[in-house]
Amino acid sequence: MSVALKVLARINRMKRGVPFSITGFYSLGSRTAVQKAISRLTKEGVIERVAKGYYVRPKPLQSMPSIKTTASAEQVAKVWAKEHGYKLVSQGQEAAYRMGLQTQAPMKKVYWSNGPSREFRIGNQVVLVRHISSQKLRWEKEPEGALLRGLLVTPPESVEVSTLKKAAQRLSLTPAETRSVAKKLSMLPSLNAWQSKLRQLEEAS
Repeated sequence: MSVALKVLARINRMKRGVPFSITGFYSLGSRTAVQKAISRLTKEGVIERVAKGYYVRPKPLQSMPSIKTTASAEQVAKVWAKEHGYKLVSQGQEAAYRMGLQTQAPMKKVYWSNGPSREFRIGNQVVLVRHISSQKLRWEKEPEGALLRGLLVTPPESVEVSTLKKAAQRLSLTPAETRSVAKKLSMLPSLNAWQSKLRQLEEAS
């Protein structure tokens, strides 16, 4: 089977609307042959280029099949991070807003990462990835990670302990889990300014 047919066969097995990287196809043949196959399929409308090195099978809208959608900028950013093994978490401002520590929603979609800073733009959608220290990316997908990032961007004097308790509830933490998380966070040097209120949260839970 030719490289072009191998590329087409794999693409036909992929879900529509889910972005993919061209690098995942280089095992099918030479880079030049793969790039030519991808380029031809793009020209034929089988796939669409959504960012440098990233493509997607367009997905028809259920309500209007004649209109096809591609991937979102956020999806592409997540595929990029997974491909390179980078951590990718919502920025502190978004975490703080979701937990009720701040009242203003971020104007832009921003992620923090241990990868390089870059921008993903698809149509009117813009997602920014900002390189940040690994210390701020701890507990990537855990509740304590979200709370850590929310506290890092919020002045402690602007938040009552009762608000911290509500934040823990929004994270679906039990009282025992809240005590454990508060103790864990109070030991971090980066949250020195929060130590007093974190201890109060631990005692109040």
